[in-house]
Amino acid sequence: MTILVVTGTGTEIGKTVVTAAVAAAARGRRVAVLKPAQTGLAPGEPGDAAEVARLAGGHVTPVELARFPEPLAPATAARRAGMAPVRPHEVAEAAEKLATEHDLVLVEGAGGLLVRFDDEGGTLADAARLLSAPVLVVAPAGLGTLNATALTAEALRARGLECLGVVVGSMPDRPDLASRCNIEDLPVAAGAPLLGAVPAGAGTLAGADFAAGAAGWLAPELGGTWTVPSL
Repeated sequence: MTILVVTGTGTEIGKTVVTAAVAAAARGRRVAVLKPAQTGLAPGEPGDAAEVARLAGGHVTPVELARFPEPLAPATAARRAGMAPVRPHEVAEAAEKLATEHDLVLVEGAGGLLVRFDDEGGTLADAARLLSAPVLVVAPAGLGTLNATALTAEALRARGLECLGVVVGSMPDRPDLASRCNIEDLPVAAGAPLLGAVPAGAGTLAGADFAAGAAGWLAPELGGTWTVPSL
C-alpha cells in the first residue's frame, strides 16, 4: 500500500488526527501527506498537512495543492474566491508523483467522501478511483455514526473502491452506551474492519507524545498494536 486515501463521514470528526496517527505509526518510512484543498485559512496559517507533520514527526512531507480562504466546501470556496478549483486528476497526479519519492502517501480529503472539489462534481472518490487506492474512513464514536458510516461505505462500493476499514476519530475517555456499542456495530455498518480508535484530545498533545502513542491507537493493518476492546 503506497497511497492511502483518508476520508470521513463528515467534517470536524478527526480526519487530520487519524492521518497523523497513521503517519506516526509509519516511522522509519518516508511519508508524504497530501491535502488537495485546504479551506478556511489565510495564507501563512498552518493547515491540516502541516498539523500532521507537527504531530507525526520530521519524517513527514506536508503538501497542499490549493488553499481557499472561506471555510466552505472546496468547490464553493474556490468559486467565491474567484480561484481555480482542484480537480480529481490533479490530486491523482500529485499523489502519484509523491509516491515515486516516498514510501507512503496519505491523501486527506475535505469533509466527506462526496464533497465537491469543482463545479463539474469531481470528488475525493474520483481521485481515489484514478489512483486505484484504498480508502480509510474516519467516523465519530457516538450516536448517529452508523448510518453515516454505512452510507460512506455504500458509496465506496458503488464506485468499485476498497474500504480498507474504519477508525474512530475521537473516542471519549468515558464512552457512553452508544459509543461502546458502536465499537461492535461500526464494522457491520461499514462491511469493513474497525482499525483503531484515537483518544479524544490526542490532537492537543506535543508531537513527541503523540508520535509515541499513535501505534497504540491503530490496528496492525495500519502499523499499530491496537485491538478491538471487549464491551
